Amino acid sequence: MPRLGHIPLVAALAAGAFLAAPPLADAAGRPAVAALQVTLRHHHVYRGPVDGFIGPGTTSAVVRFQRRHGLTPDGVAGPKTRHAFGRFARHVLGSRPLAPRMAGWDVAELQFALAWHGFPNGTIDGGFGGHTERALIKFQRWAHLTPDGIAGPGTFRALRAPLPLCPITLAWPLQAPTRSPFGPRGTGFHPGIDLPAPRGTPVGAAAPGRVIFAAYAPSGYGNLVEVAHGSGVVSMYAHLSGVSVRVGQSVATGARVGRVGSTGEATGPHLHFEVRVHGAAVDPVPAMP
Repeated sequence: MPRLGHIPLVAALAAGAFLAAPPLADAAGRPAVAALQVTLRHHHVYRGPVDGFIGPGTTSAVVRFQRRHGLTPDGVAGPKTRHAFGRFARHVLGSRPLAPRMAGWDVAELQFALAWHGFPNGTIDGGFGGHTERALIKFQRWAHLTPDGIAGPGTFRALRAPLPLCPITLAWPLQAPTRSPFGPRGTGFHPGIDLPAPRGTPVGAAAPGRVIFAAYAPSGYGNLVEVAHGSGVVSMYAHLSGVSVRVGQSVATGARVGRVGSTGEATGPHLHFEVRVHGAAVDPVPAMP
């Protein structure tokens, strides 16, 4: 697993940030870096994505912040820079229990870690609001913890566990380039992948299973089909122009479940393909051949 100390920009952060940071997979960003990006946005020196990766934009934002505060502009978020960030950056994840109406660096870490573990919570902004509380409760239930909406030692331990993965092999629901992958998007988190295709393109089931939902979903997915595949795996096909199956129907791999559309909260015709394992959103791409 990658270590926080390997990131030059945040090498000088408190040791607690490393001890509490979830050991995310190599392809995932780091919660402490995401919290740094949120803090830089809070100080109006960074407009890039909250993705947990060190890049030129993040480094330049640190330099801008340091120059504004009369610090050595070395792009390293060391103790003096961290102190200049103020109260928002005082606590690292695991240094205090987290509950609704709290805010800060550690809340941003929590939001980012929850998202990568399959429970996105709206904007990753370091504010513990209703979206974060609901996502936390869902995660606690998933992790067999008391769903009290308070992040304490048990929740922090659970967030250090490996990320959930899809246990079965999936087929591509259609052949198209990935426009938006699983992971951070702007200041939020995209829980599936987007596959742009002409309106009406057939969409196939990713694996054999049983249809458990086939209707319009008012939550923003538009026309949505969900197929249960066993082992706790459910695949989701959203923004469809039309649904081709009914609830209770058994489908084979590749069987048409609908057609590409742009219903719900969609920009242009595309398929939003999402996979959940026992309720946690997982990246479907590694599970595909």
